[in-house]
Amino acid sequence: MLDFDLAVLYNVETRDLNKAVNRNPDRFPGDFMFRLTPVEFENLMFQNGTSSWGGRRKLPNAFTEAGVAMLSSVLKSKRAINVNIQNIKIFTKLRFAIQNHPGMLGLIEEIQKKDIEQDQQLLLIFEYLKQLERSNQKETEFQERRKIGFNLTDS
Repeated sequence: MLDFDLAVLYNVETRDLNKAVNRNPDRFPGDFMFRLTPVEFENLMFQNGTSSWGGRRKLPNAFTEAGVAMLSSVLKSKRAINVNIQNIKIFTKLRFAIQNHPGMLGLIEEIQKKDIEQDQQLLLIFEYLKQLERSNQKETEFQERRKIGFNLTDS
């Protein structure tokens, strides 16, 4: 789960959640939390859509199941405890579902591959639309240009 999603769940600002994590680095080793790469973050922004203003200055932190559980120890509130309990229940149900339905993981991977292919196709379509728009703009500019030469209608 990403830091901004967890901040919403815990009802805190993302910066406050990350400050708590940064104050306790020994509680969040690499298998509990990691920072997204620029490419991963760009893919995430493309999939979720972004606004034309504002945005993050730092790449988001991603938390594993263990990292999410550890957050309750650094965010000490009733809300953090309740969210942690719910998260553990959900992770347990997901693990159980994957263990009892081994084909489910393959289906999820297949859906992910199709999603990536569709994203690439959409990017290609948008590029073609931009080229078409540029072509139409050049044609309009050509037709609206000032004509030179002898004009019979003025005489």
